[in-house]
Amino acid sequence: MTQVFFHCSNARGVLMDRRGTSVAGLSEACEAAMRMVRSLVATTTLEDWRDWSLHVSDDAGDEIFILPFAFAIGKPH
Repeated sequence: MTQVFFHCSNARGVLMDRRGTSVAGLSEACEAAMRMVRSLVATTTLEDWRDWSLHVSDDAGDEIFILPFAFAIGKPH
């Protein structure tokens, strides 16, 4: 198991994940990242999530990958 952290950011700020999540590998980290993005987007807020990104890093602080929220949301119609 590997500990990964999901930090969210946009041009105005950063939301830091201080707890992290244990995953078995990269594919599980990708699935967890997509679930997190979809969960945040599904909340009832006035936030436009399209300019946010989810930065996934390991316990050493090295970035593994970035998932732009727009990838999960899609383009506005």
